Amino acid sequence: MELFDGIATSKPKLRAVRVGTSGYSFKDWVGPFYPHGLRPADQLRFYAQRFDCVEVNVSYYRVPSAQLFESMLRRTPDDFAFVVKLHADMTHRSSTDDALYHEFDQALHPLTERKRLHGLLAQFPFRFRNNQTNRAFVARLRERFANQALFIEFRHDSWILDATFDWMRGLAIGYVSVDEPQLRGLVPPVARATTDVGYVRMHGRNEKTWFDAGPETGDRYDYAYADDELRAWAERIRELAQGTRRTFVFFNNCHAGQAPANAQTMQSLLAEFGL
Repeated sequence: MELFDGIATSKPKLRAVRVGTSGYSFKDWVGPFYPHGLRPADQLRFYAQRFDCVEVNVSYYRVPSAQLFESMLRRTPDDFAFVVKLHADMTHRSSTDDALYHEFDQALHPLTERKRLHGLLAQFPFRFRNNQTNRAFVARLRERFANQALFIEFRHDSWILDATFDWMRGLAIGYVSVDEPQLRGLVPPVARATTDVGYVRMHGRNEKTWFDAGPETGDRYDYAYADDELRAWAERIRELAQGTRRTFVFFNNCHAGQAPANAQTMQSLLAEFGL
């Protein structure tokens, strides 16, 4: 047991492979994961008793404030790790607005000062293809966040080349391995690391709604992994961890509490390997 923000908690064992979820604040996690009656303000404390890292996704939709990260720090123990997703204007609209990057960087200061920021995630859309213009944008993004670990997720398979991995190593950019539907043009389940930190995102395999998700069709990430599917990835992650200092695994199948359930199963599977 330990105390943070005046509340006694148990905490997960720190591992060479850290497992968490993409975001933590979802109404439909109440019941499947969060107890009924738990205040929203206490959800991160509850989450941090079971996981030792989280992907902050709110930053994709709006530039967060430093006060938001200060609040998150107060509600998590000192060894809890944050990875922050870059704003959509950066990754989906290729913004070069210096003011945007400055504001985003300023917001990160509480995390960087406490050494709790373990990286930035740039998730590019399917239309972001492997060409000279986009490679130049990625290189410029690396320069803008030169003092932070940068991880990049590509959604189009034109990037999945040995030349891409070599290029990323040269820029000290971490490749994000993904599990997603095996549809034409999407990235295959290649487990690779291009820095000393591995990174895996589990999106689910919902083929029906991946390209046409919406209010009438459903959630792209509505998918519950079967144990055998997770076990196959646990083997890949074990191999990835053998060549890295640390590996992050985040579950993004956030519909109805499926992500934390699958993440806890993954923790158990990796524990069988001593990870």
